[in-house]
Amino acid sequence: MGLITSRRLIVSGIGATAALGAAAVGAYRVSPTFWQQYMRDLRRGIQPSTRKPDWRTWSNRGLHAAWLGHSTILLRINGYTILTDPVFSSRAGINLGLFTLGPKRLIEPALDLGDLPQIDLILNSHAHMDHLDTPSMSALENKATELVMAHATSDIINTSGYARVRELRWGQSLQAGPVRITAIEVNHWGARLRSDTWRGYNGYIIESNGDGPTRRVLFAGDTANTHLFRDLRTSHPFDLALMPIGAYNPWIRAHCTPEQSWRMANEANAERFFPMHHQTFPLGREPFLEPIERLHNAAGNDSQRIVLQKVGEEVRVG
Repeated sequence: MGLITSRRLIVSGIGATAALGAAAVGAYRVSPTFWQQYMRDLRRGIQPSTRKPDWRTWSNRGLHAAWLGHSTILLRINGYTILTDPVFSSRAGINLGLFTLGPKRLIEPALDLGDLPQIDLILNSHAHMDHLDTPSMSALENKATELVMAHATSDIINTSGYARVRELRWGQSLQAGPVRITAIEVNHWGARLRSDTWRGYNGYIIESNGDGPTRRVLFAGDTANTHLFRDLRTSHPFDLALMPIGAYNPWIRAHCTPEQSWRMANEANAERFFPMHHQTFPLGREPFLEPIERLHNAAGNDSQRIVLQKVGEEVRVG
């Protein structure tokens, strides 16, 4: 999610820290609920992740995945390491120098930046601040790391810090190491602030085509309900679908419910369901565990296909 609707009004037009006082007064009048939540967040701590994935035990064959929090997922596909939508900051929002204006984490990342392996590829779905975090992107800069982003989003980061930065529109593909990345259409929006509506937003198909068994991963990024995933269905199922399930209340026009997410993964022909975009930031009004509970209810007798439940858990396929 970005800072949807009223939140977009809050950050729109804030160009410098010097303007913060007047902007804050106006913003409070527009959305006092946001500021009340912000003040409550100041008084609470961030809980540690109770699980810490051990990527050092991962082999260079097959598919490994660990949920680091929100939409940040560490993947290894036949030895190639991918990180999706890296957000390691304590708040997801606009950096105003002295502080960041945005929602505060509920749970710390399952791995710190310094605990990560060498990242071969960073895959970014869109420019919303809980998906494209500039402090995290700065910390991850490495001349051995490639970056794939949505159309018209690379201007937000320092592209010179990476080996190569490429943008994709829907339907476009590129080769990155031993994997093929294809951008897909989802039902979301891409503006980082209020007026930059030209920015793209993607989901992705990740397909291995190097040595080792062929693996297919669907990374949905962020999406509301849609039937676009039907078009992704082939006779070769996805090994893993990384699907958002949270922040639907009240942002249902921008985010899917757990039931809709489960249906969309099934329409795409996914064998395993990896739930994300919940339990990390207070973006919606639904209770903390409601998304995962509703997902299991929706799955019913197929709930064993849901591969994890908590931040820090990991899964291996093959």
